[in-house]
Amino acid sequence: MSNNKGPISQFIEKHYLHFNSAALVDAAKGYEEHLLADGKMMVTLAGAMSTAELGKSLAEMIRQDKIHIISCTGANLEEDIMNLVAHNSYKRVPNYRDLSPQEEWDLLENHYNRVTDTCIPEEEAFRRLQSHLFDIWNKADKAGERYFPHEFMYQMINSGVLEQYYEIDPKDSWMVAAAEKNLPIVVPGWEDSTMGNIFASYCIKGEFKATTMKSGIEYMMWLADWYPKNSSGKGVGFFQIGGGIAGDFPICVVPMLYQDMEMHDVPFWSYFCQISDSTTSYGSYSGAVPNEKITWGKLDITTPKFIVESDATIVAPLIFAYLLGW
Repeated sequence: MSNNKGPISQFIEKHYLHFNSAALVDAAKGYEEHLLADGKMMVTLAGAMSTAELGKSLAEMIRQDKIHIISCTGANLEEDIMNLVAHNSYKRVPNYRDLSPQEEWDLLENHYNRVTDTCIPEEEAFRRLQSHLFDIWNKADKAGERYFPHEFMYQMINSGVLEQYYEIDPKDSWMVAAAEKNLPIVVPGWEDSTMGNIFASYCIKGEFKATTMKSGIEYMMWLADWYPKNSSGKGVGFFQIGGGIAGDFPICVVPMLYQDMEMHDVPFWSYFCQISDSTTSYGSYSGAVPNEKITWGKLDITTPKFIVESDATIVAPLIFAYLLGW
């Protein structure tokens, strides 16, 4: 057992000895070994991890340089900031399984959008961000400048305009930590988010040019430049929380560089872990066992591979706690 670790780490080393709990510990130790060998790590965020307040541990992981790049959905990009500025107006619904269609309609009428047991308040969260993002988008559009979705979010955070609204300790916001470090982020399919929908509406109304927002293809081009520059030595690991486009999109950069760009010296991802509840037999990429990725030229035979089939809101904070020595 690691003597320099805190009580959470000691607890999981003592009690998490079999099945998914053992896979959790193995994955955490593999991640730690990867960092100790000067490897870099990509973390991918699917689902509603920001609304689940993963920032409480993820932000510290970013501050301590245990994450070097993030791939996330547009929802995770914006929802961490929504929680930052509107936390006190969120509504918890512990009995969400018992809600009738009428009760769901009543939440809509009261401007609450439900994510499982948590309702995001439209006015305080969506509209509060919208007004400030409009100004930033508008300035870029009029100046003929183009930025990625996360860069606009960084501009908003770093400008200080949101500080008047902060309702949680900003150290618990992973986007604040990322903005302070200018952490690389890729956001595939960003238009599938509330702010993405809002930006599209301005484009439809003729107020903005769609090209003011850099696209997913440009994110892939950017990642194709970043990956070879950062994959020397131990290489880049891949820590996937959930499934979906947040994981599917960036992992493909390796076979694309090798097969389509014919760069035959591109290393495979050098660590892989996925926290998932998806089932293999349904043909889903999210549920595929790691070895399937060997056939796609993403992972090597020797890449350390871990899969923890459990709830990411339970598993990810525990793995991060272990890496942080808590």
